[in-house]
Amino acid sequence: MMGPVATQVLADFGADVIKVERPPSGDLSRTSFPNDPAGLTGPVYCSLNRNKRSIVLDLRRDEDRQAVLRLLDEADVVVNNFRAGVMERMGFGWDVLKARNPRLIYAVGTGFGLSGPYAHKGGQDVLAQALSGVMARKSNDSHPLSIYSTTFADYSAGMHLVQGVLLALIQRGKTGRGQRVSVSLYDSMLAAQTQEAAAHMMRGREVNWGAMPLTGVFETTDGALVLVGAFKAHPLRDIGVALGLPDIHDDPRFIGHEMQVQNKAALQAIFRERFGTNTTAYWLAKLEEQDLLCAPVRTLGEALEDEQTRVNGMILETTNRIETVRVVGSPVHLDDAPVTIRIPPAELGQHTAEVLAEFGVSRGDKVA
Repeated sequence: MMGPVATQVLADFGADVIKVERPPSGDLSRTSFPNDPAGLTGPVYCSLNRNKRSIVLDLRRDEDRQAVLRLLDEADVVVNNFRAGVMERMGFGWDVLKARNPRLIYAVGTGFGLSGPYAHKGGQDVLAQALSGVMARKSNDSHPLSIYSTTFADYSAGMHLVQGVLLALIQRGKTGRGQRVSVSLYDSMLAAQTQEAAAHMMRGREVNWGAMPLTGVFETTDGALVLVGAFKAHPLRDIGVALGLPDIHDDPRFIGHEMQVQNKAALQAIFRERFGTNTTAYWLAKLEEQDLLCAPVRTLGEALEDEQTRVNGMILETTNRIETVRVVGSPVHLDDAPVTIRIPPAELGQHTAEVLAEFGVSRGDKVA
């Protein structure tokens, strides 16, 4: 996912992205969706590969490797997220390619880095969560350890990878030289914990925003809501007014932040009891009257149907040869460059002949 996330950002804003896939099945995400009807392109593939052209080359064949080299001689950027060493074994290492094309930006996404004890370990989102400390972070010590249920590491690293590519392109505009850009899932997860890490290294203290005593997820009679009791002079007083407990801030157990931390279990038990007596809409209205930060806990389906999602232009729709394709759009909005789907998620090898002809390549070419 890391490489496709990065290249989709570039493709959305006009880059000519050529996706090199292997025969006979191409990108694994084309067919990895469980129980998908035969002949349909997987939703996971569609979510990551709009506005790209697909070519099929078998990099075990010398002729096809030579074809890739010809393309790379004219490319601005090459992106891969193989394990460390794979590109080198195929003959596409940085030293080889920069000698052929000194302006090339060589972007590498790995699990753990280009060197070091984990460099050749298989990289995967969940492993990065575990090794980086992300998985061990919990808002409540009584909760079991669990896997973050969306691809937090992959998506973050993909966005970091495209940042690196764009920075390298800016620098190339000044120096005329390309360079290698590398991003790992592991580093991206460490960077996501930047505040927590600084507090740990500089003060030996734990920072856990999800464990704050006035913050939590609370069930109501018809759902759940999240409350963030922060960024106000007297948040507990205001929460008390909203909950019909106007004197709670005078309770000796809860006076001041340190006492609230010490007695968090008792305090949140009171919150849970109150929130459990009425509906989500009722309590959101009461909390918002006090200008408290709150929101309903919704499903993804509910979020996709939200009016704010529509206004933000976050749903893109197109058609391919078989079906309607609906995917989430770009979170980056440029006034003069709105994102559209110029090329629907391509069928496997759909553009092979077209691309090779553009570059004047035939499968039998030999390139020095």
